[in-house]
Amino acid sequence: MAASLDDDLELDNQDYYSLLNVRKEATQDELKASYRRLCMLYHPDKHRDPELKQQAEQLFNQVHQAYEVLSDPQSRAIYDIFGKKGLEVEGWEVVERKRTPAEIREEYERLQRDRDERRLQQRTNPKGTISVGVDATDLFDRYDEDFEEMPGGGLPHVEINKMHISQSIEAPLTNKDTAVLSGSLSTHNGTGGGNINVVVRRVTSAKGWGEVEVGAGDILGPLFGVKVFRNLTARCFLTAQCGVQFSPRGMRPSCSLMTARHLDHNTMGYLQWRWGPNSAMTTSLVRDTKTTHCTLALQLGVLNSYLMMSYQYKFQDEDQTKVKGSLKTGWFGTVVEYGAERKISRHSVLSATVSMGIPQGVTLKIRLSRASQTYLFPIHLTDQLLPSAVFYATVGPLLLYVAVHRLIVIPYTRAQKREDLELQRISSATDIAKKKQEAESAVLLMQESVRRIIEGEESKMGLIILNAWYGKFVTDTSQKQERAQVIDVTVPLQCMVKDSKLCLTEASKVGLPGFYDPCVGEEKSLKLLYQFRGVLHQVLSADCEALRIPKQSHRIDAES
Repeated sequence: MAASLDDDLELDNQDYYSLLNVRKEATQDELKASYRRLCMLYHPDKHRDPELKQQAEQLFNQVHQAYEVLSDPQSRAIYDIFGKKGLEVEGWEVVERKRTPAEIREEYERLQRDRDERRLQQRTNPKGTISVGVDATDLFDRYDEDFEEMPGGGLPHVEINKMHISQSIEAPLTNKDTAVLSGSLSTHNGTGGGNINVVVRRVTSAKGWGEVEVGAGDILGPLFGVKVFRNLTARCFLTAQCGVQFSPRGMRPSCSLMTARHLDHNTMGYLQWRWGPNSAMTTSLVRDTKTTHCTLALQLGVLNSYLMMSYQYKFQDEDQTKVKGSLKTGWFGTVVEYGAERKISRHSVLSATVSMGIPQGVTLKIRLSRASQTYLFPIHLTDQLLPSAVFYATVGPLLLYVAVHRLIVIPYTRAQKREDLELQRISSATDIAKKKQEAESAVLLMQESVRRIIEGEESKMGLIILNAWYGKFVTDTSQKQERAQVIDVTVPLQCMVKDSKLCLTEASKVGLPGFYDPCVGEEKSLKLLYQFRGVLHQVLSADCEALRIPKQSHRIDAES
């Protein structure tokens, strides 16, 4: 829910910190000093021309609103988390003062809950899985002693030997009750079946919930079950489940109990007991940090006992790449798995895992998660542990991924980005025109102040901004069809000069007085040519890079 709210809030990109040209960590004194300076610049009483007076009043009100929000600790915390839209939510007046940002986030979500629950009642939350099992053992196992006796050898036989499809939808009934309808179909080597289940879940309190499950299938028969979840303490919870399955062989009861506890901020401990057809006792430790995910599990059971260890490393890149490996050994034998996972689009994640063991053989598992749908393709390559099968299962997916990524994904992503950028430009055209008009008005209001600042700087051979441009610059590596999209910001920057220094905070410059976005969605820079102590300097700064001149500068030789 929080994610959807955040998406709504991103539509408003007004930056109060940029407008006042202060750091996000700015003190009250820094806020007050910047506010007073801008008030002197934009105060309506300083302008006699009716049109300039009206423009000054509009800009003065924006500065005043920004200062009012940032000077109040609670409003500032709300703005830092949710932006301007967060301040428009009704109900903040009943919130206690001196709340932390985390507590304010919780309060905001509480105030939004009624609206979101009404939306949820009109929606479902579909989830589905499609698994297609492929038997490709003939690619490797066919090369045995009998193969030479086969006339012509024949082509390898690859077939789909099993398939599983499951789907579920949720339907909120009330603020506390939710119904879940799910069903599945399975087939294996020509035989199969299906089942359907209905679950009604009720949130009993802030500490727990319970649900009742009723199901029916053409193989195992009717099912009735009850499940309860309860938070015992702030760091410990308990889950209990019991059920009865009616099959042609009679009634088959089952029961399970699981408790979990937070051992520290990143580590969870689990203890589970199951009684029924697959009775077992399982204990596990799970440690999840920003870069790693580790699991250690031990199960003791009548039919299935094992020891399992797994490790996953998360790269801190844009594609959220993960590499993983695991070892599992028990009465069934030993299985080693390794693989990788990568985000290939905004809503899609692709992973490939190689599983090899004795007596299972070698299997390649490909998994594609698209939004709430999951597609699984387990490809069984061989019943034996053959090095050739391991090699092709490892190298094949890598080569295929690189080819598809470069030939299909990258061109599609670039085309989609261009299309989204064009739509963004069209949708924001009115807003940009308004911002441009405000920037031009601000520049007119700055003229008199800039004249006085230049006179003062010239008298002491101080900082004079000769030219300044903001936007997208064309470089030698740019495509030929690209063109520069910049605006002249010489006057706004000269107006910010104080005591022969110009300081810009580490934020986008688009919100500064006299600035606007000349190229929506494009990467922007700030380029300055200025004079200090009679010497020319130039500097090129990234949009969100802090700037302090004349210290960070590049001198231009007189000959150049």
